[in-house]
Amino acid sequence: MALDALRARLNALDRQLLDLVAERQAISTEIARVKRDSHLPTRDFERERDVLLRAREGAAALGISPGLAESLLRLLIRGSLTTQEQAQVAATGSGSGRSALVIGGSGRMGRWFADFVASQGYAVTVADPVPPPGAYPHVIDWRDARLESDLLVVATPLGVANDILELLARMRPAGLVFDIGSLKTPLRTGLTALAEAGCRVTSVHPMFGPDTELLSGRHVIFVDVGHQAATFEARNLFASTMAQQVVMTLDEHDRLIAYVLGLSHALNIAFFTALAGSGEAAPTLAQLSSTTFDAQFDVARRVAEESPELYFEIQSLNAYGNEALDALRRAVDRVCSVVAQRDARGFTDLMVSGRRYLAGRAGERG
Repeated sequence: MALDALRARLNALDRQLLDLVAERQAISTEIARVKRDSHLPTRDFERERDVLLRAREGAAALGISPGLAESLLRLLIRGSLTTQEQAQVAATGSGSGRSALVIGGSGRMGRWFADFVASQGYAVTVADPVPPPGAYPHVIDWRDARLESDLLVVATPLGVANDILELLARMRPAGLVFDIGSLKTPLRTGLTALAEAGCRVTSVHPMFGPDTELLSGRHVIFVDVGHQAATFEARNLFASTMAQQVVMTLDEHDRLIAYVLGLSHALNIAFFTALAGSGEAAPTLAQLSSTTFDAQFDVARRVAEESPELYFEIQSLNAYGNEALDALRRAVDRVCSVVAQRDARGFTDLMVSGRRYLAGRAGERG
């Protein structure tokens, strides 16, 4: 057959594949309904394992790479889980007839929360100097909005979030109030002021980005600032998702975040800063790249594309930030020292110690 004819057949097959995916998604929506009516969990790991094993076996019989088949089915399973989770959230949401004000709702995470609570039935208003995409009612200044909303989400940069929380404390809104900041110690005075004013206040940290659709495997941290009922109410917003919920204190949160975010960000910033200063062109390094380099390069590339303002806040505003940066500096000095001294035993000790630590974390996750 001519090349154009072969390409036309591929195009037709691609369309058939998309039609099948759409049909699969529609079935997933119905499965979500059946699971909900039967009080079954959204995710069934045993079922997923069976699907993947059958895919590998079927692929081998057809002469297709089992790895390719498994990768394809994993994507389809993820799509099905996303469909089911979103259907579950919409069906069980308690926001019908209630209202929400998202302060900073035109930012990326602000938009995520606006869409998330809207999917649960809340009537959302966005307060932001920048008009939001979509059809949400909009006010430029949050102080011009009616504060009778049942839910108030502060999704602004950390630099202004505490001022907003302190002003809200003076206004004493009746609705549930929470921020979504990556750090909590810079918001201590505002959160404390709300609690002392008798407001229903808590603090939330979604440990995922604004492009996240499926919350399975993701964590949402809830920081109780003295109002357990408010924390419970905020947690209930995520009850119908597959997110893992973690409750901790304000200081515990920032101490751990110094390592989980601060250390990992700093490590990747150091990585691409070292490469940029090496004089080696990225295309040249790509020709010689290894599996490890490619993986690290990909993570560093994503970090480099993030907001410098946000990442600087995470590094500079955390009261516990220097602890993690000092640990990174000591670790680099230790590696440099054992290499300079040609200390093979010391180098091995570093590797073995790291292997044990990482194996322990893998065991916890398993």
